[in-house]
Amino acid sequence: MASRASSNPARKRTRPARRGHTDGLSLKHRDGSELVIITGLSGSGKASALKAFEDLGYYCVDNLPVELIPRFAELALQSGEIPRTALVVDVREGSQLEKLPAILKSIKRMLPTRVIYLEASESVLLRRFSETRRPHPLGTSTPVRASLKTERRHLRAIRAIADLVIDTSKFNVHELRAHLTDRFQHASGAQQRILVSCVSFGFKHGVPDDADLMFDVRFLPNPHFVPEFRPLTGRHPRVARYIRSFPQTKEFISRISDLLVYLLPHYIREGKSYLTISFGCTGGQHRSVMIAEDVGKHLRKAGYKVKVVHRDSPR
Repeated sequence: MASRASSNPARKRTRPARRGHTDGLSLKHRDGSELVIITGLSGSGKASALKAFEDLGYYCVDNLPVELIPRFAELALQSGEIPRTALVVDVREGSQLEKLPAILKSIKRMLPTRVIYLEASESVLLRRFSETRRPHPLGTSTPVRASLKTERRHLRAIRAIADLVIDTSKFNVHELRAHLTDRFQHASGAQQRILVSCVSFGFKHGVPDDADLMFDVRFLPNPHFVPEFRPLTGRHPRVARYIRSFPQTKEFISRISDLLVYLLPHYIREGKSYLTISFGCTGGQHRSVMIAEDVGKHLRKAGYKVKVVHRDSPR
């Protein structure tokens, strides 16, 4: 059990709240108070998420028994030292996890509470377990794939009541922590609450299965047919200048960038946490690479957090 604070609030000699007393407190008397419950599938990044909240100044506890959560919330309310807290609750709780939805309902009457549910695709989770060589919390007597299926079933009711569901398949550890930091650091500006991925790819290698928006840039002249450009990519200055020399390139980048700047605030208002925009050309080496780079630059200038990924470059 890990925490940020040096003192354990459970050890403070605080008079227990009477039954029903805490429920009557008004939220206006608890400005800044917040409880974040982090839950989700094993291997989805809950430990990394907890570290992100720790860095934000939250009092963090890993694997607190479910039945102690109401008492912990009462202590957090009564203490002026830990207004913001974060807990990890997951399948390690066993059968006690079934009580969590009812407990959350009562806690939300006490203080502002948000539930974050982390998940990832089965293939990604299997790869992570293989890389870390750690056993699944449900035990080693069954294959990881079967344990994940069982875990999803146990967590189905909790996922249904989550305030924020994050698929971490697209994130590495650093990107997940940066994404949570942007959402919970209470900074102004909606632009900071979404991560935009600009991805280049080649159609001959297959289309990305995780694209939210996809644009075909094969209408642009292909540098592949210029011998001196063939071994280079769209990130090379000479290749980029060649592609930009065509008026349709500049107009396309301008129109697409303006469209995305218009769309992104609407995606944010609908609760979207990340957006993947894919640009495809024949081989994924020149045109799509250059377009992804330039559109990414335009979105950064507009104030958005952007990462650029070149799926098929170099091949």
